[in-house]
Amino acid sequence: MKKTSVRIATLLLGCSVSLSSFATEEDDFQAYVKTLKQEASQAGITQPTIDLAFKSVTFKPKAVTADNNQPEKKLTLDEYIPRAVPDWKIKQAKDLYHENFDDLQRIGKQYGVQPRFIVALWGVESNFGRFTGGYNVIDALTTLAFDGRREAFFRKQTIAALTIIDEGHISAEKMKGSWAGAMGQCQFMPTSFLSFAQDGDGDGKKDIWTTKADVFASAANYLKQEGWDDTYTWGRQIHVPAGIDENLQGRDDDKGKLLQQWSKLGITNLDGSPLPKLNQDIKAWLIMPDDEAGRSYLVYNNYNVLMKWNRSYYFALAVSTLADSI
Repeated sequence: MKKTSVRIATLLLGCSVSLSSFATEEDDFQAYVKTLKQEASQAGITQPTIDLAFKSVTFKPKAVTADNNQPEKKLTLDEYIPRAVPDWKIKQAKDLYHENFDDLQRIGKQYGVQPRFIVALWGVESNFGRFTGGYNVIDALTTLAFDGRREAFFRKQTIAALTIIDEGHISAEKMKGSWAGAMGQCQFMPTSFLSFAQDGDGDGKKDIWTTKADVFASAANYLKQEGWDDTYTWGRQIHVPAGIDENLQGRDDDKGKLLQQWSKLGITNLDGSPLPKLNQDIKAWLIMPDDEAGRSYLVYNNYNVLMKWNRSYYFALAVSTLADSI
């Protein structure tokens, strides 16, 4: 009985300590929220917006876990591309391209971006708007700012999110996104929204959550503002001769060469045919994401623009592959 009593007392003490720790963390979080409110007020956010946005703000431990955990296993491109761009997604991309043809053509012409790339980004980012995240954006951003690992970044994103709410594009309650605060069907961070989001249907709002025309125009505007040129495509998969100097690869500006310069180094199309001879040669960069044993590509500046959207070779190649399939 004495041992049982001691065990129960120990368990109760453990619960007490745990509850005390939770209460302390919650108090610290709410104190931190007050500093965000003050910063928002100093940034010119109206008090009603601040009150509503933070009314039920909640610490989200899962967002912190997701921010700290990265996938352990790295897929090769041969494994990744079929998963990121399966046949069913290609079929849906084609169907949606035709379903939204008029809006896509209008927006593509307005911003100077081929519509197939708009659809491809839409498909890879959010599965055409189906997977946009269920987190309250203010909760997620406040949590990650409080966590402190990237505090300055997430404080800036929080103020940007409040600005979006204050401008009337969406309510705090309906502002949903990923654990990191990426929002809507094109998964813009709040600062990207403020820089690139567009009103594609003329209703006075920039709604990247539910209005497809706004999603298309926002994605197209991002690409155009970052240097997209619809005269060209993104690049091409190529065959690299054995023993090529690996120092030639990379996207640094000084590593770019004209196609015919690459041709003289023995690089061909994937099927072994010569690289095209264009009236105006184009600058290209050699990338080998899985080293010489894997797939190799010559990419143009449009690919570099896709890398500004997401700094992942795999992401940009998934978008490019889907665009080519449409």
